[in-house]
This record gives sequence, C-alpha cells and structure tokens, in this order.
Amino acid sequence: MKSVILSTATRYLLPLLLLFSIFALLRGHNEPGGGFVGGLVASAAFTLFALAHDVERARAILPLNPRLLIAAGLLIAVTSGLIGMLFGEPFMTTAWDSREIPVVGKMGTPLLFDIGVYLAVMGVALTIIFSLAEE
Repeated sequence: MKSVILSTATRYLLPLLLLFSIFALLRGHNEPGGGFVGGLVASAAFTLFALAHDVERARAILPLNPRLLIAAGLLIAVTSGLIGMLFGEPFMTTAWDSREIPVVGKMGTPLLFDIGVYLAVMGVALTIIFSLAEE
C-alpha cells in the first residue's frame, strides 16, 4: 500500500537526513557523532525512502551498490591507519594537517577513518535492510 503522506514527507526528509548524517560525520572527530552515527542516519534515510516507494527505487537513487560502499569504507579506514606508518609511526597513529578548513576544522586521519566507517556502516545496514525488504 502506497501512502501519499509518507511519500511526500520522504521527499523532504531524505535530503535533510542525509545532510544531518554529513553533519554528524564531520563533527565526530571533535564532539559526539562520527562515522558510525552518520552512517546509521544515512541508511535510515534510504530505508525511509524504500518504505515510502520500493527497494528498487531506493537502489536507483543510491549512487553505489551497498556492497561497494562496504568495500570502499574498509579500504578508506585501513588506508587511514597506514598513513601513520608512512611516517615511521605504529599502525593507526594519527597524522594532522596544519591548515584548518572553516567548517571541518583540522584535517587528519581520524576524519579519514570516520569517512571509512560511515561508508562501511551505511553499506552493511543497507545491505541487510534491502535484503529483508525484498523478501
């Protein structure tokens, strides 16, 4: 059963939830939030869209396959740990850039790790939810 109210609300909530997930991701390395929370909020946005329409339309608006999101997230997270090793430090040692970006703050490997977690959590959650919704 299609709900006109839910599909109309989803049209406005999807961009807001995705924007909030990016906000949670970017503030996560300095304050509460981060990649895990941001990834869950982003996957909740696509889940809401899938409930309002169907899974195929939700997959169509998602830029990548959720399994590719998992792989990309894991690759980015591991790469963030290897950057410290390039400077002769142990694995997962943080490295910071001295410049500060206005909205984000100082760039460093914790933000890169959070981006990897964001993508991996989003991919895992969407893989599970889409699989269950298709049944």
